Amino acid sequence: MAQARWRGRARYAFDNTMSRGTPALIGWLGLASAILIVVFASLTVALAPADAEHNGHWPGMLWRTLMRAIDPGTVAGDTGTPMFLGLMLAVTVGGIFIVSALIGVLTTGLETKIADLRKGHSKIIERNHIVLLGWSDQVFTVVSELVKANQSERRSCVAILADQDKVDMDEAIRHRLGDTGKTRVVCRRGDPLKPADLELVSPGTARSIMVLAPLADDPDIHVIKVLLSLGAREWGAHRPPVVAAVTDSANLPAARLAGGPAAHVVDADDIGVRLVVQSHRQSGLSTVCTDLLDFSGNEFYLRSEPSLAGRTYGDALDAYELGIPTGLRRADGAVLVNPPMDTVIQADDEIIVLAEDDLLIRLTDDPPPVVAEALSTTEPQPAKPARTLLVGWNHRAPKIISLLDAFAQPGSVLDIAAPQDDPREQPVALQNLTMGFTRCDPTDRAALETLDVGSYQHVIVLSDDTCEPQHADARTLVTLLHLRDMEERIGDPYSIVSEINDEGNREVAQVTKADDFVVSARLISLLLTQLTENHHLREVFANLLDPTGSEIYLKPAGDYLLPGASANFATVVEAARRRGQTALGYRRRDGFHRPPGYGVVLNPDKAAPLTLSADDRVIVLAEE
Repeated sequence: MAQARWRGRARYAFDNTMSRGTPALIGWLGLASAILIVVFASLTVALAPADAEHNGHWPGMLWRTLMRAIDPGTVAGDTGTPMFLGLMLAVTVGGIFIVSALIGVLTTGLETKIADLRKGHSKIIERNHIVLLGWSDQVFTVVSELVKANQSERRSCVAILADQDKVDMDEAIRHRLGDTGKTRVVCRRGDPLKPADLELVSPGTARSIMVLAPLADDPDIHVIKVLLSLGAREWGAHRPPVVAAVTDSANLPAARLAGGPAAHVVDADDIGVRLVVQSHRQSGLSTVCTDLLDFSGNEFYLRSEPSLAGRTYGDALDAYELGIPTGLRRADGAVLVNPPMDTVIQADDEIIVLAEDDLLIRLTDDPPPVVAEALSTTEPQPAKPARTLLVGWNHRAPKIISLLDAFAQPGSVLDIAAPQDDPREQPVALQNLTMGFTRCDPTDRAALETLDVGSYQHVIVLSDDTCEPQHADARTLVTLLHLRDMEERIGDPYSIVSEINDEGNREVAQVTKADDFVVSARLISLLLTQLTENHHLREVFANLLDPTGSEIYLKPAGDYLLPGASANFATVVEAARRRGQTALGYRRRDGFHRPPGYGVVLNPDKAAPLTLSADDRVIVLAEE
């Protein structure tokens, strides 16, 4: 009974050690090898003493037995008594089994380790890296922009943690982005809600963290849970800034509460609505925002310029040879975008400069001359009531209607053509708009023909969010083709602004010659990337997107320069300054439909000759 109990305990202990994996197996094989060598060396000394004496007695036999165990070929050269040869043959056979088992264990262990590494379960050791939590199509835009932003860096790293197969993530990034240059992209598989998985991407040493919304029915719930998980982590002295976006404005307060003061949460839904509404009033705004937010064009930089202390903001507008001042950042962190022209620059202020690269920003001692005879004295035309046609419907439509009403002049008309129930059945408080409705399939040419499209000044085409993005874009393209063909046949132009889900479809859509395309998902990705890479610019973008302050406008060039007059951009800057505005660039009408710039030129050479037509636009920061 005692013997059976002892055997059970021994077997249990053996099983426990074996379950520890490859190191335990190697240990047992090493122990078996040692026992084999000691036993047969001792038997040789006892049963064949003459041969043992000839081979160095006990120490020599240990060595010879070891050689026979690990190298079976050496037994062929042995000479001695039959007992000695038999013992050496036995130890050789035992060694063959042990060595074979060891090779198998090592091979299996190595394969297991490689498979584990491919699964992305090892912790990264990085500092000052960017952490992305989650996986969606936004990943490719974000990583692509971070690669551009870090081109001048000697070494940079982007770590992605998502509940996806690591190999699939690596292959997707290689397929979509190709070579990422000096930026290493490291993928790890795990759940950001689990502290152990979160540690795989070393968040405590990161420069910043971005939370991506997954492709799910309730993406905001995931974002809020991840923000809570990050808030519950013990950060110590260093806590990197966190950026995220919610798709439903109603979830914004909860997300900001979950993220705490270290998190900056963007209302993607609100930004998308504002871009659609503002672009319908001034086509090209989406293109301008894209240029300002991506890292391949002009960006905002903060510059300390002690030599400008005591001068006014208006005086500083022509102080740079390359670069355009757009505002001030006070020492207490307050940001003033397009402040009053008589605002005095303090010694400890930072100037917000729009430039292609911070290395290209420099002051000038000889500002280019203003061509006074080219300055326009035309007063801006007052806004008039307009007729707008809203084609299609999605979850943002009610907000778009409310914002259209806020910007519209009294007496304006908004007609809706969509394939669902009349939205007027739900009471909507409108101050300036008169709303009409026609049930209509946006892809049906015959139905569109009945809308009298030529009677409208503006047309907005919304993306259908009841189907997957690519199919929704295909339906949008069909609608745009019908509308543009009808416009050419009627001969009475109207502006068309449309939503597009995939940036890749934008160039295809240019054949429709729509005036502007709002790719909300891409713009949100670009904004999050800017905040991740340049968190000190957070308040700058917040001010630009705040409707109560100065915003980006594309105004008629005739308000600033006489159409056809020879001038330069310094003259445009002066004309805008006299109106309390900051000129950022211009958009040419003949380039509206030509990628990649679509006619937009930001931060042009101030001294280069410039002639603008009445159909061109000047891009300014203005209150209205």
